[in-house]
Amino acid sequence: MNLEFSGEHLAFQQMVRSFLEEKLPADIQEKMKNGLRLDRDDHIRWQDILAEKGWIAPAWPKEYGGCEWSVVERYIFDEECGRAGAPRVIAFGAKMVGPVIYTFGTDEQKAKYLPRILNNQDWWCQGYSEPGSGSDLASLQCKAELKGDHYLVNGTKTWTTLAHWADMIFCLVRTSNEGKRQEGISFLLIPMDQPGVEVKPIITIDGSHEVNMVHLTDVKVPIEDRVGEENKGWTYAKYLLGHERGGTAGISGSKAKVERLKKIASGVSAGGRPLIEDHDFKRDIAKVEIELQALEYTDLRYLMTAATGAPIGAEVSMLKLRGTELQQRISELLMQAMGYYASPYLPEAMEYGWNEDPVGFAEAPGMAPTYFNQRKTSIYGGSNEIQKNIIAKMVLGL
Repeated sequence: MNLEFSGEHLAFQQMVRSFLEEKLPADIQEKMKNGLRLDRDDHIRWQDILAEKGWIAPAWPKEYGGCEWSVVERYIFDEECGRAGAPRVIAFGAKMVGPVIYTFGTDEQKAKYLPRILNNQDWWCQGYSEPGSGSDLASLQCKAELKGDHYLVNGTKTWTTLAHWADMIFCLVRTSNEGKRQEGISFLLIPMDQPGVEVKPIITIDGSHEVNMVHLTDVKVPIEDRVGEENKGWTYAKYLLGHERGGTAGISGSKAKVERLKKIASGVSAGGRPLIEDHDFKRDIAKVEIELQALEYTDLRYLMTAATGAPIGAEVSMLKLRGTELQQRISELLMQAMGYYASPYLPEAMEYGWNEDPVGFAEAPGMAPTYFNQRKTSIYGGSNEIQKNIIAKMVLGL
């Protein structure tokens, strides 16, 4: 595969690089490069900067306010953001519900919601999983009953990422129990401040509050906030999941972490010499880099196919599967490189300004919380076991 950029693309790369050098706040960059936790204000500040530039939605059509960048331009932007240590745009608005709204929504829904996503006014979260319906999403039971000009929604959503920060939630709800399970699901847009919406935190193994339970009790949702047809929500959900699973590969972020891994291994002694000189460890790094490059080429092929207007196929599951496996493997190597200095479980070390620095690497105390947090990557967005089943059935025809 030829990855040499044209003169036009090199000029675009320099534009993005210059923008990041000038506009990316130093404290956010430091947090990203040291593996520290970002708070809501950090994400809002950065996304406000992108919104002002008009770069919140690189892939959206221009008619809806997006950049409509080419595949190569989007690739360059992701690469430069990963290299600079810029946070990724929170996916739920720009990368998930936004494309669903402009593809399947009404003109009124487009006019109401799309500008607020582009201007970073609304923070969205995803109401898919339930306590008894995770990877088997079609078994969801959150119920929406039609009452004249509105629905009454009752049920519980779980593992709802950043719901405690969100203004809106897009929800899959059951509107019929007839026929196949997939045929009775609808797609609703619900304000988080609506009466009857209650958010309760779930504290994960790394000590962070990232996910939540969302309880919905007699929540009133107007019919005009249903996307598409009633009972056809599974179609829209699958479309959205294609975007989500493609985004979970996290290739540019993984490449940045490999560079961080090399830096750490170059300064940590192993038998009186840097760990990077150890044959076995060097082999492990090389293996990850080779697999990451193979995944990157697969991603580029997928992007080129998508750029032609072809539908997103089941092959996107390969990106999610391998991307999350590599994220976990890199976190393991980072722990190994840091050695016993990474062992203390100190969630507070993930906060900016925590000033203990035992070995000359500021990220050492936060290494364990990061490692624990990475355990979830092979579960969210559809567990990797489910992805293997999809590949076996839809790609290999088994």
